[in-house]
Amino acid sequence: MPPESSNSNTPRLLIVDDDAAQRSLLDSFLSSQGFNTVPVSSGERALQVLREQKISMMISDVRMPGLTGLETLRLARQEHGSFPILLVTAYADVRDAVGAMRDGAVNYLSKPIDLDELLASVRQATGLSQRAPLKFDAGKQLPPHIIAASPLMQALFGDVSLIAASESRVLITGESGVGKEVVADVIHAWSPRAAGPFIKVNCAAIPETLLESELFGHEKGAFTGAVAQRIGRFEMADKGTIFLDEIAEMSPQLQAKILRVAQDGRFQRIGSNTEIHVNARILAASNRNLEEEVKAGRFREDLFYRLNVVELNVPPLRERREDILPLAGQFIAGFTQGRARLSSTLSDYLESYSWPGNVRELHNAMERAALLCRGDLIVPEHLPARIRPGAHPDAPGESMDAQRLEEIESQAVVQALQKHNFNRTATAKTLGISRRALIYKLQRLRELGCAVDAP
Repeated sequence: MPPESSNSNTPRLLIVDDDAAQRSLLDSFLSSQGFNTVPVSSGERALQVLREQKISMMISDVRMPGLTGLETLRLARQEHGSFPILLVTAYADVRDAVGAMRDGAVNYLSKPIDLDELLASVRQATGLSQRAPLKFDAGKQLPPHIIAASPLMQALFGDVSLIAASESRVLITGESGVGKEVVADVIHAWSPRAAGPFIKVNCAAIPETLLESELFGHEKGAFTGAVAQRIGRFEMADKGTIFLDEIAEMSPQLQAKILRVAQDGRFQRIGSNTEIHVNARILAASNRNLEEEVKAGRFREDLFYRLNVVELNVPPLRERREDILPLAGQFIAGFTQGRARLSSTLSDYLESYSWPGNVRELHNAMERAALLCRGDLIVPEHLPARIRPGAHPDAPGESMDAQRLEEIESQAVVQALQKHNFNRTATAKTLGISRRALIYKLQRLRELGCAVDAP
């Protein structure tokens, strides 16, 4: 039976991927956007489904055991003629994917998948309006202590509401201090594993010699000082979630062991020959650019793609200034039990400062202010000197530095756009930001009269 026409009112999408986490992500996301989905784990099964059901479009991974995505593409074309096929590929597969365009693929997406880009490609291929808004789970409520007043953070947690429901592994990126752990907290809280354990490991805070034992445990007598059996963090996380913060700090040897756990959930305690199997969802975070770490040989490429089923980039505080005052007010209320408030002059200083240390720096600044405040009003004199370099927030100093930084950033955005012929996805990757963050930047630049649209 041939695939149905792309004019169907409710398109049925065939999702082909041997990675259960990636398959779960695509299935839950596209289902939430109103599509009927048929997830399968192999090219062989995909061809069988194409013979049995009406399919509007196929989305397939490139590298799979048995029939690869490219072989599945060619056989599907031979049996069913022309219908939309979208390939999902890792960085190293891009050349093959481009070649597959000649075999009939309508497009390809690079891993990690940008959900906005995926949805736009599917809507275009199935004939649906690309103007339809991205649908988020309206039933999810952020915990009261989490501030998301800015459009960027609201969009980020919209993505989280969709991703949390799947079993996909998530890589959370962003500068130090932006709140990557907070995002991990929400993913676990909104996931089907919320009732299970949530185990956090800061890989940068544990000496390399102890990190393996901390993660996988050890048997009594496995090494000097191992006076008793120890259960590792992965075992503790069974039927729950494990969060590996600053994962780029791991040695290559330990990365290889993490790769195996990520692949099949199996490992051995140090000093044991017995395999242990756990069912733990892995969330990882890094303030480094892991693609650059891979190119430099400091991070395993296979582990990068295994962990990076979907990437969530947490924007720096300077890009979400709507969050600054709500966060500052929340911190001050906590430190002073609600007795102190921010003066309007101090608020001007907070909003004009660039916050290189992000939310963590703001938290520390408010703790200092609370300690120095003797009354019920927080004033500029209570702030660190670097935040109040002049007698007035409009005076030369940090505010000018922030303005100059914004000008440099704007120039970089425009230059990157021109370099990539106004391709937003490629531009965002060059700038090291999410596609959504780039769109918000372009909107601001467009309002200022900058040429950010293709001629």
